[in-house]
Amino acid sequence: MQPLKYLAGYPQHLQTQVRELIDQDRLGALLAGKYPEPHTVRSDGQLYDYVQALKDRHLRKSAPLDKVLYDNRLQVLKQALGTHTTISRVQGSRLKASREIRIASVFRDAPAAFLRVIVVHELAHVKESDHGKAFYQLCMHMEPDYHQLEFDMRLYLTHLGSLRVARA
Repeated sequence: MQPLKYLAGYPQHLQTQVRELIDQDRLGALLAGKYPEPHTVRSDGQLYDYVQALKDRHLRKSAPLDKVLYDNRLQVLKQALGTHTTISRVQGSRLKASREIRIASVFRDAPAAFLRVIVVHELAHVKESDHGKAFYQLCMHMEPDYHQLEFDMRLYLTHLGSLRVARA
């Protein structure tokens, strides 16, 4: 039996239900019915504007973002769906920080809700570095349905993984 790596922390009864949906080839249809709306954020420039609009709405006083882009090198298989980095450099007598967010390119074709949950997650890291209570409160502030969307996104990634296994 193939382990469900994106659902490893969830209760066994949920994992069993997901396995049944995969075995019956119904997981993809269930997700497509629940999230039929694709997004139109295709280029890195559009992604920057999308992220900046969310940041301006919810995190106005946080540090500016220097770069936002889709990254083909992020390996979803290693659970890196998005990254946030702050790079500090000394310029003369000043310390300059550059902040960037990279989103795995698999989200270029994902439903709109899943792109949003990844962006919300990475934006929350701009203010809160670790996955503590304050981090998840901020995620819920930006996206009230955060926990459900995160679970459904994990189902989506599980579905994509099951398609890869079926093709092999």
